[in-house]
Amino acid sequence: MNLLHPKKDKLVEAEEKRRDLGFGTQINDPDTRLLNRDGSFNVKREGGGFWSELNIFNRLVVCSWGRFFELIASFYLILNLIFAGIYELVGIENLQGADMTSVRSRLMDAFFFSSQTLTTVGYGRIAPIGFWASSVAAVESLLGLLIFALATSLLYGRFSRPVAHILYSDKAIISPYLDVTGFMFRIVNERANQLIDLQVEVAMSILEKQPNGKLLRRYYGLDLERSKVNFFPTNWTIVHAITQTSPMFGLSKEELVKLDAEFLILIRATEDTFNQTVHTRTSYHSRELVAGAKFLPMFSDKEGSGIVSLDLTKISDIQEVTLTSEYIPPTKEVEIGKQGDYFI
Repeated sequence: MNLLHPKKDKLVEAEEKRRDLGFGTQINDPDTRLLNRDGSFNVKREGGGFWSELNIFNRLVVCSWGRFFELIASFYLILNLIFAGIYELVGIENLQGADMTSVRSRLMDAFFFSSQTLTTVGYGRIAPIGFWASSVAAVESLLGLLIFALATSLLYGRFSRPVAHILYSDKAIISPYLDVTGFMFRIVNERANQLIDLQVEVAMSILEKQPNGKLLRRYYGLDLERSKVNFFPTNWTIVHAITQTSPMFGLSKEELVKLDAEFLILIRATEDTFNQTVHTRTSYHSRELVAGAKFLPMFSDKEGSGIVSLDLTKISDIQEVTLTSEYIPPTKEVEIGKQGDYFI
């Protein structure tokens, strides 16, 4: 039995809108979401090779700047400690000019000599003598050249990688829209750069019970009031009208939660600084849906300034509204396959 409400028969099961977004139909755990709020896939790969799982370059390019510098500083510190230990093994007395008065001063001189050799600075106070100390210094110098070349490529990769810094409202809402209701969420460009030709796709993922009792995950595309804008200088409230042709028609929030409904959002745009296509994604689970609310304006009151002022901190500000009986019948206990407080 299809878990969707019978009033959706006019959709002929909306087969033309049913799609697989790449997650497949077998993910049927009700407690598992497909996309995290930060846009990352909620998938953990197991059984792969170590290096393919590690994927160092990609991780260093896509991680946050704070995490990036933390990893670089940690690697630099650990590498110099390793080479300081190697100089200790070959004999710090082979580092001419090193302070040998105490263990602490010996290790400090070995550490700082290692850092100077790794960066090819070489102040000259300490110099290696003998074959083994000179060999270690030569290897470290070569390693330093390679490491800094890689670090330069990582910095270039991070700076040259365009990213769409789009803020999403914390919640998606069900709000009165024209003579029906609408599923809505709000976005705004966080950065001063310009995004043009912005395109939005929204799909709803639910669990449907098959005649044999097995749960399969299905995907339905949601038609939007407007799926593309040429310019994106202010905020944009993205709206899906819940009409009789909507996959959400006849489903209450409680039923959406029982169906493990998740709304998957993909946004593409052209970033004008690099003139490249960027994308961002996120999702709203039905548990994060607020029924009976509307978004408050984000424009600040600065009359006479001649400038449109947008307050980004207000992106998630909502106000409760009453959905009249025209929009939503009286609430009753919800069971799968039975009527509840419908969004019609």
